[in-house]
Amino acid sequence: MFWTLARCRELYNAALSERKDSYQAHQRTTILAGETRTVAATMVAPQRVRTVSYYEQKRVLVEIKTELREEYQEIHSQVLQDVLLRLDRAFKAFFRRIANGETPGYPRFQSRNRYSSFTYPQDGYSLTRDSRLTLSKIGSIKITLHRPVEGTIKTATIKYEAGQWYAVFSCEVEAPEPSPVVESEVGVDLGITHFAALSDGTFIESPRYYRKAQKKLEKLQAVLSRKKRGSHRREKARKAVAKAHRKIRNQRRDFHHKEARKLVENQQTIVFEELEITNISKRARPKQDKNGTYLPNGAAAKSGLNKSILDAGWGQFQQIVTYKAACAGRTVFLVDPKYTSQVCSSCGAVRKKDLDERWHSCECGCDLDRDTNAAINILRLGRSQRGATRVEAPCL
Repeated sequence: MFWTLARCRELYNAALSERKDSYQAHQRTTILAGETRTVAATMVAPQRVRTVSYYEQKRVLVEIKTELREEYQEIHSQVLQDVLLRLDRAFKAFFRRIANGETPGYPRFQSRNRYSSFTYPQDGYSLTRDSRLTLSKIGSIKITLHRPVEGTIKTATIKYEAGQWYAVFSCEVEAPEPSPVVESEVGVDLGITHFAALSDGTFIESPRYYRKAQKKLEKLQAVLSRKKRGSHRREKARKAVAKAHRKIRNQRRDFHHKEARKLVENQQTIVFEELEITNISKRARPKQDKNGTYLPNGAAAKSGLNKSILDAGWGQFQQIVTYKAACAGRTVFLVDPKYTSQVCSSCGAVRKKDLDERWHSCECGCDLDRDTNAAINILRLGRSQRGATRVEAPCL
C-alpha cells in the first residue's frame, strides 16, 4: 500500500507538471502572437497551444503504462484514473474560486506527507464476512469494522494517517424516513464562553479539547524541533505530534456529532448565524504612529481568541447539523449575524456591549445572559424568513 501510494503521488505530480508546462507554453504563445500582430499584421501568428484536459491525460495513461512506466501495471487501472480525476477537480475548484473572487490557491505539488490516500472508484475491492478487505493488485487485508456496513459500497478509499491505515467506504442506501415532526424550534448562538447558547435558555458547554492538550502538544513539538531534518528520530517525533492532533480532531468531531444529534432529534427548526469564520479568526492588524513606530494592537489577546474559535470548530458543527437535519426532515436557517448581540430581544432597542460584558440588561426589564439574548434574536430572524416574527424570551 505504501508503494501504491508513492506511485499515485508520483503520477499526480507528473500530471500537474504537464498541465503547468502546457499553460506556460500557451501564455508564451499568446504573448508572441500579440507582439507579432503589432509588428506586422500580415504575418501569421504562431499556432496556439491548448491546455491539457483530464480526458487527454487519461487517454495517454495507457501508453505510459505500456512504454514508459511498466510498474503502473501493478496498480489497478481505475486507481490511476482517479488520481488524474483528483487533479482535474483541483483545477476546477481553482477556477471556480477565481470566478467567485475568492483566494484561488493554485494546485500544488504533493509531498510524501500531504498525499495520503488512493481510491477505487467502482470496483477492484471486496469486503468479506470475516472482516477481510480484498484489494485488486494488493491482496487481502484484515480490518476492524467500527460499525456494520449498510447499503451498497460504491467507492473504497485507502488512507494512511499518523501511523494507521483506514478504509473509507461510501455507500448507497435507501433514503431514511423523516423523523416524527416536533413542535419546537431553536436559535443557536455559537460562542467561546459556552460552545452554544440556545434560545430556550440552555447552554452547551465547550469541551476545549485543544486547550486541554496544549501543554502536551508543546512538549511534543519542542522535541520535534530539536531533531535533525531527514532523520528517523525526526520522523518518529513528527508521527507523535500527528497522533496527538488526530486524537484532538476525533474528540472534537465526536462531540459535534453527539450534540448535533440531540438538536436534530428535539428541534424541528434550527437557526444559526451565517458566520465568516475565516474573517473572524484573522490576526490583528499592525498599528503605526506618524513616525512609523509600531504600537500595541492587542495581537496576543486576538491570537488567544482565534485559537479558541478554531478549537470550537463552529463550521464543522454547522455542517454536521445541516446534513443530519436534511436526513431527518428538519429545517436549518442561516441568518445575518449583524447586531444579534446588541439588540434587545424584548423591546428591540440597541444596547451596545463590549466583548467582556456577558450580561444583557435593558430598561424594558429584560435581564438575561448576553448569548441567550443573541440566540433569541437569531431565532426571531429565522422565523421572519418564514413570515412568523414573534418570539418570547425564556423566563429566567
